[in-house]
Amino acid sequence: MSLSGRVAAITGASSGIGLACAEQLAREGAAVVLGARRLDRLEATAAAIRDAGGRAAVMQMDVTREADVEAFVDLATREFGRLDVMICNAGFGYYAPIDDMPADIMRRMMDVNFMGTFYGAAAALRVFRRQNSGHLVFVSSIVGRRGVPNMGGYTATKAAQAGLAESLRAEFADTPIHVTCVYPISTPTEFVAAMERDYGYRISGLGPKQTAQDVAGAIVRSIHRPRPEVYPKPISRGLTVLNALLPGFTDRFVRKYGRRRAVTPAGPPRT
Repeated sequence: MSLSGRVAAITGASSGIGLACAEQLAREGAAVVLGARRLDRLEATAAAIRDAGGRAAVMQMDVTREADVEAFVDLATREFGRLDVMICNAGFGYYAPIDDMPADIMRRMMDVNFMGTFYGAAAALRVFRRQNSGHLVFVSSIVGRRGVPNMGGYTATKAAQAGLAESLRAEFADTPIHVTCVYPISTPTEFVAAMERDYGYRISGLGPKQTAQDVAGAIVRSIHRPRPEVYPKPISRGLTVLNALLPGFTDRFVRKYGRRRAVTPAGPPRT
């Protein structure tokens, strides 16, 4: 579909994939509604979009608060009269064996990564049902399709997103309401920097990577032509096939090429 005159709301829009989506959608003529906790960054992005002739609105919000997410969707319809696309992108990760993961961090990760998606989907679908049109986009991760060592908690939240997307796709099959789940691979964003800042370690990996702009481009293409699943790095789909055929071999494969953790001078992960 043409994006001119369309309205897209994006959570986690202050940096990384969310920011890249906002910039690309605005360039294609969509009005964008940007949500995140860092209001100064949202306002700077919105100002740049408006200076370039685009339309943007911002809201400081926390996706773990249902009322914030509902107000965010209300802002889109109040400011621009409708909502066509809801991109549930906000999330964070934690790298540790399950038996070394603080329960409060696991709970927070589920609240942000999954419940934030749930709240966004529920609020947007109320609008989509009234309009009889709309597109939900969940930014999951390739680990939501195939878990990797020492990221069991993060993997669980991303697999939960994928399960929700599958259920909703079946619910809205053959209707004007679309649901897409996106499975990026390792993407240089603030995701890794946030782990080092908040928990005192850095991670690195040997596998392929992609840019936030690559992921955003794949998402925008899926909005033009809705698809159930998007693998921004097409070769990564092969990992899901390999896992279905040879799960034991894939266990050893992801262990060999998975991420590594190193404690920074700031100290070990905080609880």
